[in-house]
Order: sequence, then structure tokens, then C-alpha cells
Amino acid sequence: MNSFRKPSRWLGLGLVIAALTLATLVAWSQHDWRRGERDKRGGVENWGRDEELPNDTFTFARIQYDSRGGSWRGRGKWSIDYPESDLNMSFRLQQLTALKVDPEGTVLNLTDDKLFHYPFIYIIEPGELTFSGDEVKALRKYLLTGGFLMVDDFWGEKEWQNFEREFRRVFPTREIIELPLEHEIFQSVFPLKEKPQVPNPRTAIQGASRGITWERWDAETPHYRGVYDDDGRLMVIICHNTDLGDGWEEESRAGEWYFKEFSEPRAYPMGINIIFYSMTH
Repeated sequence: MNSFRKPSRWLGLGLVIAALTLATLVAWSQHDWRRGERDKRGGVENWGRDEELPNDTFTFARIQYDSRGGSWRGRGKWSIDYPESDLNMSFRLQQLTALKVDPEGTVLNLTDDKLFHYPFIYIIEPGELTFSGDEVKALRKYLLTGGFLMVDDFWGEKEWQNFEREFRRVFPTREIIELPLEHEIFQSVFPLKEKPQVPNPRTAIQGASRGITWERWDAETPHYRGVYDDDGRLMVIICHNTDLGDGWEEESRAGEWYFKEFSEPRAYPMGINIIFYSMTH
């Protein structure tokens, strides 16, 4: 049984109040990318919290974890694309939907008691992820009591094998299923005609003339896999051979071409679809 109180603002008609394609000019003017103005929010606009309806506020929750590969910029791989990725996605949700969104987001461990305050959690770069025994138990409980996990940004078979091995410790017997394009998660807010593959800006630029959007030789095909609970609720989406987070993080500093080619038509529509689906099922 779902134990989370999900924001009621996700329910009903009129969720999307602006088309993503109409937000392009707003994005470039608000992020001040041309002047290179950077602050602790990476140039992302701030806004006030809705103090009158605190339970109707969505918070983007990123999971901190240990990894075999050591640190990235002095932190673990859990922090790749942070904080701009999370802040930009939160900004887009606030801008393009009727949902009230926390402007800061949060980072937490799977063993934090407050994990169960957040019905949506995000894990990035799990190709070298390792779970402790306590984290395995906590994630299993979180998902079986109504939580939703999005996994993003890992490429190739070696990284997939590591993630699958660790995830099998959480659910040894549950099937990991390739989600068809017809699944509601691809069509819920922004109807998608293909499963989006989003590379980092360098790969995108280098591969543009050849149509290459994959970061490794064995990662040509993007996969969106899911795991269901006993009631048929999709509780996990695994975005493999793609990096939606880069599409969010890099929207204002990788150049307008990258934004129009990957952030606007691929990364944001898929991300918003996933979050909308997670909050309404």
C-alpha cells in the first residue's frame, strides 16, 4: 500500500501550463549564460517556497552513495552534475507545471530517516555504486511502501552489470523489464516518438556530423527499464545508455545548439514525464 502523501497539485487537468518549446527564450535570458554569471545556484533563478501548502511541495531528492571508483571533484560519483542538474530540473517543474517546487532540492542517504518524506528519489552514475546491507534494506522498504526511484547516467555493459548486481541485492527475484515506447511514462505529459538518448556536450558535438549520440562503443541503444511491485505499480525506472541529467545541467552553459538539440526536446520532456508519472501512480 502506498504510504506517501503525494502533492495533490499533480492531479487533475491543466498540469502543464506552458509548452516546453515556448520556454527557450525564457531559459537563455534567465540563466545569464552569456555573461558567465555564476553563483552557488549556478545561475539558476531562485523562488520562494509555498509556506501555506508545505505538503504540496515537490522536492527533488538526490541519493548519496559509496562507489568503487573513488571521488569526482573531491566528492563521490553520486554528485556528478550536482547541483545545476537538480536545480535546473526543479526550475523547469516550477516554470512549466502547476506544481509548487522546492527551489533547493535535497541530498540524503538511503539510511536517513527522512528518506520516507520524499516520494521520488534520484540516483546517478551507478556504474561503480555499492550498497551497504543497511542501504539494501532501506531501499527495499522505501520502494515497497510507495516510493519511486529514477536511475540515470550510466553507459555500456560493464556499468550495467555492476548496477544490476547491486540492485539484485535489493530485489533478488523481481524482473527488470524493458519498457516499451507505448508505456504511459513516455506519453504522460510530453508524447515522445522515440526513447531519448542524451549524451554529454563533448560527445554531442564530436558526433553531430555522424549522428552519434552514445558515449561508449557498446552503448548505442538507449534502454529504459522498469521494476514493478506486487500490485503492478512501476516503482523503478532505470535510464541506461543515456544521461538525462547532463541535458538538465548543461542547458545554459553548453551552448544554444545543445539546449535545442538535447535539453529542450529530450532531457526535459523525459524527466518531466518520469516525475509526473511517479507522482500520480
